[in-house]
Amino acid sequence: MLKQGSKLDRYFEISKRGSSVSREVRGGLATFFAMSYIVVLNPLILGGQDGVGNTLSGPAVAAATALVAGVLTIIMGAWAKHPFALATGLGVNAFVAATVATNPGLTWPDVMGLVLLSGVTMFILVLTGFRTAVFRAVPASLKTAIVVGIGMFIALLGFVNAGFVRRIPDAAGTTVPLELGTGGQLLGWPSLVFVFGLLVTIVLMSRNVRGAILIGIVSSTVLAVIIEMVAAPGSQGAGIETGWSLVTPSMPQWAAPDLSLLGEVSVFGSFQTLGVVAASLLTFVILLSIFFDAMGTMVGLASAAGSVDKDGNIPNVDRVLLVDAAGAVAGGAAGVSSNQIFVESGSGIAEGARTGLASVVTGLLFIVAMFLTPLIYLVPFEAVAPALVVVGFLMVSQVGKIDWSDIGLAIPSFLTIVLMPFTYSIATGLGAGFVTFAVIRLFQGRGKEVHPLMYVVAAAFVVFFSVGAISSALGV
Repeated sequence: MLKQGSKLDRYFEISKRGSSVSREVRGGLATFFAMSYIVVLNPLILGGQDGVGNTLSGPAVAAATALVAGVLTIIMGAWAKHPFALATGLGVNAFVAATVATNPGLTWPDVMGLVLLSGVTMFILVLTGFRTAVFRAVPASLKTAIVVGIGMFIALLGFVNAGFVRRIPDAAGTTVPLELGTGGQLLGWPSLVFVFGLLVTIVLMSRNVRGAILIGIVSSTVLAVIIEMVAAPGSQGAGIETGWSLVTPSMPQWAAPDLSLLGEVSVFGSFQTLGVVAASLLTFVILLSIFFDAMGTMVGLASAAGSVDKDGNIPNVDRVLLVDAAGAVAGGAAGVSSNQIFVESGSGIAEGARTGLASVVTGLLFIVAMFLTPLIYLVPFEAVAPALVVVGFLMVSQVGKIDWSDIGLAIPSFLTIVLMPFTYSIATGLGAGFVTFAVIRLFQGRGKEVHPLMYVVAAAFVVFFSVGAISSALGV
């Protein structure tokens, strides 16, 4: 048992933050299991061809994804001292793969050069104090709305990852985009695993059992492994609609990591291929996405961890933002796209993590996963999705802190909350909230109450939302 006042306790302020080593370890494990899917998913997202027809090696992307996530998460925990884990951002890597990499003539190293440049720019914005100043300029109600919106987003991620909620095929000819399970019904063994895990976690939490979320993940994983051994439901990737959504439970084996992607980046290659205007525009879009996605996630997680002070500030916020900026640089340099703070860190926080020790645990597990890459195949989406749903509940419960009597705050807060899950983008929800807040206050005759930086950010988001029109007008 850790003694209060020991070097480890003092360094991470474990007792001061009302935590313990066992809670931090449980939290670190819960976060790893909740976000380990990225090692499987990132190679799939980045698996397409670039502008000249080249593809990235799946094993190399998986190994580099685990390595960069592990190193950055350990730095976040040991230096910034927050229970925030980092890995390749899903929104950014999807944009990079589907929009940036498809430009004729661009190679993957060129694309990753744009990501790296975005990270360098972010570093400059943090070092100059601009990014921290933007965080502090956001009104309290909007910060709370960010927390609630991320909670809704996390819950939706959980339901979708488990296949409990699915997209209705376009062929159905309906305007309703989502439905329960398949055809409005829950079918297949994986759905049972999700429901079982959700009920176990809820019951344990209602009984105030320590480690409820981690117990839910482990028990669901055990059930999933047994079901796969006995019934072998198969995978949706193999065309089986009632199969596992992505990860089919299997025992891991040791394998030497393929780190051939490290350093495969051309910093200015895209400028030579696309020209300065087009390349700069793409860099700007990537920058805005990682800038605000991370800020929103940081606010939400810090609030859930109780590390936001009475003035709305986060301890070591500059360090957190510097590590996040390093994520874009490291992700680009390693060929796996920008790394950023993961919302799934909320699983560890809900498990009791309050300090950077939890992130060190999560980071070390990612390093192990680099050598034992199939480790993440042991835990299917359906086993960790219940944790995300429960975390969503915990974050949404703060909705009462928003000042709903002030329409200038209420409408921006509402748009922030609903658009994060509805558009599957934290940055979009933030943008809608910031822009409407600035506009409403101006027309209320209360424009002086808005911090000047909020107008700057709102203007940047107007450009962000208009990128498609701007690109068409410029012919890029």
